[in-house]
Order: sequence, then structure tokens, then C-alpha cells
Amino acid sequence: MNKPLAGTLLALTLLGAGAAPAVAAEPAEPAEPAVDVKAVDFAGTVALSNCSGSVVKAPGSQPTDPALVLSNGHCIESGFPEPGEVVLNQASTRSFGLLNSGGTRVATLRASKIAYATMTDTDVSLYQLTSTYAQIESRYGIKALELNAAHPVQGTAIKVVSGYWKRIYSCNVDGFAYLLKEGSWTWKDSVRYTSSCNTIGGTSGSPVIDNATGKVVAVNNTGNEDGGRCTDNNPCEVDANGNVTVRPGINYAQQTYTLVPCIGAGSRIDLSRPGCALPKP
Repeated sequence: MNKPLAGTLLALTLLGAGAAPAVAAEPAEPAEPAVDVKAVDFAGTVALSNCSGSVVKAPGSQPTDPALVLSNGHCIESGFPEPGEVVLNQASTRSFGLLNSGGTRVATLRASKIAYATMTDTDVSLYQLTSTYAQIESRYGIKALELNAAHPVQGTAIKVVSGYWKRIYSCNVDGFAYLLKEGSWTWKDSVRYTSSCNTIGGTSGSPVIDNATGKVVAVNNTGNEDGGRCTDNNPCEVDANGNVTVRPGINYAQQTYTLVPCIGAGSRIDLSRPGCALPKP
């Protein structure tokens, strides 16, 4: 996984990870196939104590709904969820540093609970905040990022926006892994980046944004660091026939369109809603 950084003794024990990698120089961006329609910046992204994230909303969310923060399941403060484990409506007072378009921290937002988190089939967490979308916009002039309700498309130009590092990676959707296996965890239909999104520790939970729409299509979560085969920090791809492919240095994200059907009125996560296929407790 793109390892959490601060306060991660548990994570380091679980993954056997060493010190977090130093920030590397940003590589030159490849030419993109089309001119961006939406400017992608840091507005709406957040910095966690150990990861990145973003304030997000579903297409049907209302201004008076409690705001949601999207990150990874492996970034929650209680430690990595076990395979098959689902966290639902767990009390939390976690804080998030809200960034403006230039990457300046303008506010501290506070959670009321972990609305949903898992590392089964996907690697996602949704925190419900004590502030509404309208309050965040009126106080800080920052709108939530919208979750795209459709499956992303191969070849799409994307940006991975890390609130932790205040750094933006540019690449394309290279394709999709039928299964992505890393240690004890298995994720389905993962987004594979082209090589220029060389994300590092602390970028976990970053929103993956479609350049053309400005909408969130995935959440950054892992990459093959050392060429290992299906081990911690070295995920492998498994196709429908069981064939294994290892792509050293390639990074991945988990799609987020699957979250949309599960977000009901008042930002409530309702796993019984029509179309919601997220793992249940």
C-alpha cells in the first residue's frame, strides 16, 4: 500500500515497512491527449495525520447534509481492517486539514464518525463530519468534490491530488485489474495508472480526479514497490482465469462510483439501498 506516514506503528508492524520514502522530484508530465476542461487543484482535498483525502459528495447530496471525507480503509485511526471486516458508524473525532486551491490549509474539519470503512473488495473509508457542505462552502469558499456515478474509462486523463504532500500527479487510466491481491487483502476491478503517477507513502486516500469533468473516479491506495509477487507493498494482478501479472513500479486506485448508490439522505451510508454492492458487516 502507499503507506500511511505519521502515527503508523501498527501499520508498519503489519506491513514490515521501513521509514517513509523521501519526497522525490516531480517527474516531467507526459503529454495529455486533450486539453483539460476543468482545472484540477487542491481545493476540497484534506491532509490526515498519516494520509490524504478529500471532501466529497454524491450527485444527490444536499447543502444541508453533513459533509463526507473520502480516504482509504487502511488510513483509519483504529488500524487496518481485517479481510472481511467492515466498519460502520464508528464514533470518531478525527481532524482533517482542509486545503484551498493553492494548497494552503484554511481550516480544521472534525469527524463525528467513521461512516464506512473496509479493505475487502475495495480500500475505502468515508468519515462523516460535524460540518455540512453549506457550512464549509460559506465559511471557506470551498466546494466538495463530486463522486462520478459511472465506471471510469480506460485512457482517461487523471490527476492524483495528495493533500498530505500538497502534490499533484498526472497520468492516465492504463486499465483495470480484475483482482488486485496484496498480502491478506483482495480488491476488485482496481484502476491501474500509467507509470507517471509514481505515488509514494502519504498519498494513500488521495482523490483520483478526471481532468475533463473534475469529478472523483477513484481513491489512490497502493503500488508495487519492489517487484514482489502478491506480498505486502507489492500487489499483483490476477485475471479471471487465475493468471498472475506483476507490474513493478506501477500504482493503483480503487473505483468510487460504487459508493454513490450507498449514500442516502443526510449522508447516511445505507448498505441496503438499491444498487449498493459494498461489503456488509
